Amino acid sequence: MEIVHIVLGKANPNRLNGVNKVVYNMATEQVKAGKNVKVWGLTPNPTYDFPERNFETVLFKMHKNPFQLDQALQRAIIQKPNAAYHLHGGWIPVFYSLAKLFSKHQIKFVLTPHGAYNTIAIQQSKIKKWVYFNLFEKHLLRAVHQVHAIGASETEGLKKLSPKTQSFLLPYGFESSINQVAHPKEKDFTLGFVGRLDMHTKGLDLLLEAFNLFQKKFSNSKLWIIGDGDSRKTLEQICKNNQLPNVVFWGSKFGTEKDELISRMHVFTHPSRNEGLPTAVLEAAAMGVPVLVTEATNVGSFVTKHKAGISIENNSVDALFGAMLDFYDAFLLNQLDSCAAAGKTMLEQEFSWSVLIEKYDKLYN
Repeated sequence: MEIVHIVLGKANPNRLNGVNKVVYNMATEQVKAGKNVKVWGLTPNPTYDFPERNFETVLFKMHKNPFQLDQALQRAIIQKPNAAYHLHGGWIPVFYSLAKLFSKHQIKFVLTPHGAYNTIAIQQSKIKKWVYFNLFEKHLLRAVHQVHAIGASETEGLKKLSPKTQSFLLPYGFESSINQVAHPKEKDFTLGFVGRLDMHTKGLDLLLEAFNLFQKKFSNSKLWIIGDGDSRKTLEQICKNNQLPNVVFWGSKFGTEKDELISRMHVFTHPSRNEGLPTAVLEAAAMGVPVLVTEATNVGSFVTKHKAGISIENNSVDALFGAMLDFYDAFLLNQLDSCAAAGKTMLEQEFSWSVLIEKYDKLYN
């Protein structure tokens, strides 16, 4: 069986786009397991400007009309009618056009929306999505073989959106390629976040509000925000207005530089209102950093089960502040190491590709 992943972009893991990183890791591990895998990237700049990888990558032109299919892409699909096509992302106009092409030629395909169908995501731009759904997305969901949901929030959202659509629940796998060089923790209690600076989606307004309360009690605390995005200036202004000098904006960091910063944190925070499955949380756990997450991240149940940190309800400053206090008590008592060890166990038992890779074959069958 030949597996063809189709994604917007080039499946470059050194980008802030989490979907590209996931597709890169999924394809890499499937090849390691002996699967026949290709990635087809749809991009306005089809230049092969990424590092070497163990799977074949083919780039196709994205056009100004977001529904337009590149002719080369159409020919490639028609020439491979028996491949298992795996689309990545939700609410993407060109995927509606792909679904029509697949249906016309009776080709099966599956879809991973990467959090796009969870309940909270659907509420964003609700009217636009309702119109788009009725015109386009519902036709894609009628044609799809299965939707791969990565968390409970997405299966619930999909049931409300399209009750008859078949879903398949399975988390992403994760294999740490992190350099395990030990870095000393910061002297002051340090919380951190890594990701795209989208204030509402990532819950960064909640994080700053909770940290404002926390820092008033414990001045020897820091909050590191690593990443960039449209909300950066707004977040910096919030810090200025609330006199939060201990919030540090590092900008985008990658590779060993990012890993070193995470490893120096005492607690990794990810208070999202809406997520697929944030790999940054798993990277932090791999480095032995306890995690503070919301239910919306879809890793909360695993974190609670393995005692790898604290999972809180969504959209709650009080719960976020309370978790910070609990972590600070553990910091003073030198008890954070037990969370660190539990995080690594969580990865081995729940997110190892060696455990999950054969389960993914059921998605294509």
